[in-house]
Amino acid sequence: MSFTIAIIGRPNVGKSTLFNRLVGQKLALVDDQPGVTRDRREGLGRLGDLEFTIIDTAGLDSGPRGSLTARMQEQTETAIAAADALMFVIDARAGLTPNDRAFADFARRANKPVLLLANKSEGKQGEAGIAESYALGLGDPIGISAEHGEGLGDLYDALRELMPDPIDDEADEDDPDGAEDFEDDPTRPIRVAVLGRPNAGKSTLINHLLGEERLLTSPEAGTTRDSIAVDVEWKGRKLRVFDTAGLRRRSRIDDKLEKLSVSDALRAVRFAEVVVLVVDAQNRFEEQDLRLADLVEREGRALVLAVNKWDLVERAPSAIGKLRETADHLLPQVRGAPVVAISGLMGEGIDRLIGAIEKAYATWNKRIPTSALNRWFEQATRNNPPPAVSGRRLKLNYVTQTKARPPSFVVFCSRADAVPQSYLRYLTNTLREAFDLPGTPVRITLREKANPFAHKAKRKS
Repeated sequence: MSFTIAIIGRPNVGKSTLFNRLVGQKLALVDDQPGVTRDRREGLGRLGDLEFTIIDTAGLDSGPRGSLTARMQEQTETAIAAADALMFVIDARAGLTPNDRAFADFARRANKPVLLLANKSEGKQGEAGIAESYALGLGDPIGISAEHGEGLGDLYDALRELMPDPIDDEADEDDPDGAEDFEDDPTRPIRVAVLGRPNAGKSTLINHLLGEERLLTSPEAGTTRDSIAVDVEWKGRKLRVFDTAGLRRRSRIDDKLEKLSVSDALRAVRFAEVVVLVVDAQNRFEEQDLRLADLVEREGRALVLAVNKWDLVERAPSAIGKLRETADHLLPQVRGAPVVAISGLMGEGIDRLIGAIEKAYATWNKRIPTSALNRWFEQATRNNPPPAVSGRRLKLNYVTQTKARPPSFVVFCSRADAVPQSYLRYLTNTLREAFDLPGTPVRITLREKANPFAHKAKRKS
């Protein structure tokens, strides 16, 4: 089992910057204003030859019971309970504050090894803060700069004493990354991004899948900031689910922190294989929902439409059928995308949602034999021949699938630039119907065949 370390401290001392430094990626949002981090985030940390699980936490702060601040501290307490050791971070330039002293007592009561890190200690400005931090009684402070990577050698020495000796793993040495095997493994988790407008119920849905209050939820919009990845197993099916910040229209985003959250959410979409677009049943298929669905299609990800808060609307016998008709009408580019009515709070429709995710993932990975493709292609061009352009007939020769994820095809023809977009849409729609590719993006590109007589024309000239 991996050695786990939780990074704790008051707000704005550089915990998320240190987390990003140790995982080697800019995963956690970082900004000058305090209180950016809300949900705890886990990652694989590396320092030299040491590997460990690192947990970034919200800044320790006090607040009334039941408030967002109090629930953020509960998340931090959960991380402390799960950790084998703590990194208590202070701001060496600001010096000790009353909150630092109070939370140092809090860390001591955890009865776990504590490394005292005096961050922002580059230059002479941090020397006084380092000397002052001895008063916390947490041992010798380690002066570091998470932003510039200074002091990591001293941090390595301190961690080396705390961590158990590494266990040699011959299998890992033979195949250190195992990336190809991982991609082909049918039992590996499906990467799922949960996307939607603010306050659509994304975090509530994921909490129900987990069976615990892992992610902060609130009636107020914009509670989620970071894109948090959690592992879910639902009736034997493993998922890697990414909770994302609610996405508003671009014209309404003027706050720097919200821009960072949006960028993090878009990165989660690009990393995902299936995107669950959560739509509020009380305000369904608004313009922003359609924009997000179009974004998913352009990124080439499988799409599942989850109409949430279904328990709050009146249900007619044909309501689901009308939802599907509306979705197909408004989103022709992903015609046939599964539409599932759910209630993340009550747990209604979750089994159907997981089934839709599995089916969308299988469709997204689908490969079609070339012989079957060309039988369809011949029939499609016979039923509706390509139009003549400038009095010259377009000749479409044959089609082949170049890749899956999403299904992508190449049509070889005589004049690729002359084929109208309307005819490409016709081919896409008939292909989707013929081979049962509902909802998944389908890519058809045109490629001209080489002219075997081109060299003869050059010789004559």
